Amino acid sequence: MGFYEQHIGPRLVRCLCGMADISAEREKVVPQATGTVLEIGFGPGLNLPFYDPARVTRVIGVDPNEPFLRLGEAQQRAARVPVEIRQAPAEQLPLDAASVDTAVVTFTLCSVQDPMQSLSELGRVLRPRGQVLFLEHGLSHEEPVARWQRRLNPWWKPLAVGCNLIRPVLGSFQAAGFRIGECEEYYLPRTPRPMGFLSRGRAQPA
Repeated sequence: MGFYEQHIGPRLVRCLCGMADISAEREKVVPQATGTVLEIGFGPGLNLPFYDPARVTRVIGVDPNEPFLRLGEAQQRAARVPVEIRQAPAEQLPLDAASVDTAVVTFTLCSVQDPMQSLSELGRVLRPRGQVLFLEHGLSHEEPVARWQRRLNPWWKPLAVGCNLIRPVLGSFQAAGFRIGECEEYYLPRTPRPMGFLSRGRAQPA
């Protein structure tokens, strides 16, 4: 891992993902989590302020990227819920089957190495009535926007430390065997459309 990936890229991504408009979207999703919560792509812990301590028993944060986790140490210390950190990829979750009530996935499917394997692992660790709460950006349904996403992706991906603009969010969940319970798709205000097509909702294993 080079100097940019260790020091500059993580700080840039934290800044972008911590913007006020994105934080407002997180606040619509994260408080719905209950019980034992798994958060993949935990990174600098930007979701931690939004967990409801009256509803959440503990949060298990999983991320393979040590520089991102290091940026979140202060957030972890200030958390209102118990936090356990596991440095591991989403494709190989260090958790028992049927051990999680809620999985939280925010701005993560864009950067995992294998989205389908990561979603398969979520299905494995969720309890029978568990749910995935997701807030993701991805490939737009509008072809003019999608064309720009495909053009920009080769430059955007290294700049944003592995983030892809062209992964279909709902299609990935459905292909991995999840049932979409509710979902809203829209563009984030004050954001260029190629970077701002969001999908927000919940899913359960079919």
